[in-house]
Amino acid sequence: MARSTNQKLKLLYLLQFLMRQSDEGHPVTMADMIEELAKHDIPAERKSIYDDLEALRSFGVDVVQLRGKQPGYYIGERAFEVAELKLLVDSIQGSKFITEKKTLALIRKLENLASVHDARLLERQVYVRNRVKSMNESVYYNVDEIANAINRDRQIRFRYFEFTVEKERQFRRDGAVYVLSPFALMWDDENYYMLAWDESESRMKHFRVDKMNRIQTLEQERQGKDAFQTVDMSAYSKKVFGMFTGQESRVKLRFVNHLAGAVIDRFGKDAVLVRDGEAHFTVSVDVVVSPLFFAWVFGFGTDAQILAPEAVRSQARDAAREIAAMYQP
Repeated sequence: MARSTNQKLKLLYLLQFLMRQSDEGHPVTMADMIEELAKHDIPAERKSIYDDLEALRSFGVDVVQLRGKQPGYYIGERAFEVAELKLLVDSIQGSKFITEKKTLALIRKLENLASVHDARLLERQVYVRNRVKSMNESVYYNVDEIANAINRDRQIRFRYFEFTVEKERQFRRDGAVYVLSPFALMWDDENYYMLAWDESESRMKHFRVDKMNRIQTLEQERQGKDAFQTVDMSAYSKKVFGMFTGQESRVKLRFVNHLAGAVIDRFGKDAVLVRDGEAHFTVSVDVVVSPLFFAWVFGFGTDAQILAPEAVRSQARDAAREIAAMYQP
């Protein structure tokens, strides 16, 4: 690269150096900056760097100057604070739909948003090995393809699979193609789901994005728009347990008082908790009745009970009997 061209990049190299090498605990000196620019064949004097730093401030970069016995410069306010980056790293690590390979790649990109010193703090909390992760590397691109189809108001086609005991893909419908109208992407239980309209069954259905294969956007416009308008996305994941399908029903539940937090976590603060004696409360909520719903209730043992309707209570009794029968001598 010609020297004159390098000189034109002086401000960019200076900004890069400050962003990566400086923070409040590690300010850089004027000599450090001159030395760094020299590595790129850019001669610089103190006065010119003062002017460059002022130009960066005018542009909106928070260049902080320390005075006193140990003068120096560092980048103060950044797009993300270290605590925010740690939250993002934790979220990526805990996301089962993101593969181990993609998890590490995304974390490396997040580290570039911090100084090299703060990036080491992020590295210390990277514990990806042996975590339960998706085995579908293409899920990252599946999300993008679905989002594009939604933005373009188009249908998609794909194949849907499950894993066998041998950890091999087994396609549903003998590998037949699904043609659906996607409307939303949802996050539930550390997995990504697509909510879509199935015209052949005239209803909304959801699919695990990491189990979708060979997604293609079609030129046909989406169907089911009126049905989607009736869906309350903020309430959808509260009603559906583990994204299992089933019949939606209004159920009345009774809990011991100490489970109020668990109920609010599940159904939100809008759920109306009604005291039922000194030790219990009841709540009426809309749920999709499924094995996962019963598992959630059974998980609280005798501290939780389904009161109504009787049809759901009957299903719960049958489910409990079937499970108990498995453990009979």
